[in-house]
Amino acid sequence: MIRSFIAPAAGALFSSIALAAVPVPDGPLVSTDWLAQNLGQDNVRVIEVSVNPGVYERSHIPGAVNFSWHTDLNDKVRRDIVSQENFEKLLSDAGVSDDKITVLYGDTNNWFAAWGAWVFDIYGVKNVKLLDGGRVKWEAENRPQDNRVPEHGKTAYKVTTLHADLRARLQDTVAAAEGKSETKLLDIRSPDEYAGKIFAPSGIQELSIRAGHIPGAVNVPWGQAVNKDGTFKSADELRKLYAAVGIDGSKPVITYCRIGERSSHSWFALSKILGYKVKNYDGSWTEYGNAVGVPIDNPAGTIWAAK
Repeated sequence: MIRSFIAPAAGALFSSIALAAVPVPDGPLVSTDWLAQNLGQDNVRVIEVSVNPGVYERSHIPGAVNFSWHTDLNDKVRRDIVSQENFEKLLSDAGVSDDKITVLYGDTNNWFAAWGAWVFDIYGVKNVKLLDGGRVKWEAENRPQDNRVPEHGKTAYKVTTLHADLRARLQDTVAAAEGKSETKLLDIRSPDEYAGKIFAPSGIQELSIRAGHIPGAVNVPWGQAVNKDGTFKSADELRKLYAAVGIDGSKPVITYCRIGERSSHSWFALSKILGYKVKNYDGSWTEYGNAVGVPIDNPAGTIWAAK
């Protein structure tokens, strides 16, 4: 059952929590316990990145600002991530600054929140954490929720460091597929997508006209990196999981899926938790599976629109 705050209760809770704040943990994650103890802290900003319409408006973690994956973190016209100018405005309006802790979370297994973490990393934002287990774990634990849009004091956020090398392009993946680079390719889709039996997950519109995977890619579905409650497995478990398919941090990695959101989740595990050198390919199979003249491995032999 979801609990919603009314204003007096929220103010009382925030005051008591402000006195009971605990130190920020090392690493890229914070637990639901930590966030619950730090709600209302002036040095903490919480941002929800969900993809399902109306989720944030229905209820959200108290004090959380809403970033729409479709319209805030992606360009509205170009097939691209949000521009630097618009990103700076987005963070300024949300009251984000590098001397504050920014906690990202969202629905759908934190896929889109992990995308947010990837974009934040590209633009060099400091002190960014992902809420381990995301919205699902917060709700399952009957943590406080609210339906009010918070008002935070605006900042004047400016990007000072750009990490464009965290993003893989089509030419990077083709080079890896053709053996012209030492980069490892990690396909984190389901085994049936990887094998070419299906074009997209059940209930999802297909966006490519070819099935299969990029030649040379190994397959570790994103879900193998998490526990039953949606939290990430330990670093040791993750290290063993990826080492089993030849990914051990000795060579750079490109993660991909269908549109780049599930692969952001695996990018987070490999890059932020294990510290490997990883690029996320947000073009993913939607771009690669539609590109002309690129090599494709299609074990199932499924043909688009075949009778």
